[in-house]
Amino acid sequence: MVTETKRRTRCGGRPTTIRSLATYVPPRVLSNADLEKMVDTSNEWILQRTGIRERHLVDPGVATSDLAAHAATDAIARSGLAPDDLGFIVVGTVTPDMMFPSTACLLQHKIGAHRAWGFDLSAACSAFTYALTTASQIVSTGAHEHALVVGADVMSSIIDYQDRSTCVLFGDGAGAVIVSAAAGPDDGAILDFEHEIDGAGAPALCMPAGGSLNPPTHETIDRRMHYVKQDGATVFKFAVRKTEEIARRVLDRNGLTPRDLDLFVSHQANQRIILSATEKLGVDPAKVIINIARFGNTTAATIPLALNDAVASKRLKKGDLVLLASVGAGFTVGAVLVRWGF
Repeated sequence: MVTETKRRTRCGGRPTTIRSLATYVPPRVLSNADLEKMVDTSNEWILQRTGIRERHLVDPGVATSDLAAHAATDAIARSGLAPDDLGFIVVGTVTPDMMFPSTACLLQHKIGAHRAWGFDLSAACSAFTYALTTASQIVSTGAHEHALVVGADVMSSIIDYQDRSTCVLFGDGAGAVIVSAAAGPDDGAILDFEHEIDGAGAPALCMPAGGSLNPPTHETIDRRMHYVKQDGATVFKFAVRKTEEIARRVLDRNGLTPRDLDLFVSHQANQRIILSATEKLGVDPAKVIINIARFGNTTAATIPLALNDAVASKRLKKGDLVLLASVGAGFTVGAVLVRWGF
């Protein structure tokens, strides 16, 4: 088996680790029973097709940066750091507060991280894995000691609640981690990563209007083009195939098998996708965490929300080997291998 010291060389000059984790979801809950009153659907249909029972939604006027600030403030406090200790902020989101300035700028001001620079990263459901890799690489160079990674989305702001194929899937939430330089092997480590994109899949999952191609007009609004559109069958097949492929690629490169993992954390898009992909990969179901029933698909927030549940339930402990995997609109694909540090 390849040693972890050797594996770390792919992730840059010096080892990095996840120092702390925190999440936040808004208090308002939209249940399947609530959706039954809004569109032609049923609790049984939603559960069978997705595994979702409820999702959390923001109140009017609550933005992505607000959710991000809740999670980020808690993550900073749990790390034992102060906001001014942060050198870098990356926010993974497809629902920025506005086109510009970036949500990272708004978040930096809200949490008082006066010495940090940063930006938003748009990779849809892979945004957290992409952002985690980005922060790890920056810290590994020695440019900064500590970085804030946030995955946050207010998906309810771009969901058509007249479209039963999409409105049952999504919820709002945020998760944040602090990535720091690892002082020693007991601190854990971000060991390896793999990412890819496939732009041919763009039409299968997108929001057609609101950008430079189709700026807002009466026509785009009347045609409901400012909402998420999805070809569910295409997305399902791609997600199952690519979740298995990207996970296997990282494991093979590191001389590992699924049996070596202590936990597998997939993006929580659909329970059937997770179960199908992990069965093909050969991961013990007891090592797979699924919490989509309580949160739905929160896009960039799903992996930190799942990690938080795993820590709270003691399914993820210091020293455990955990693999994160994601597939998102674009298409985007990502996986990050982590030795858990707390």
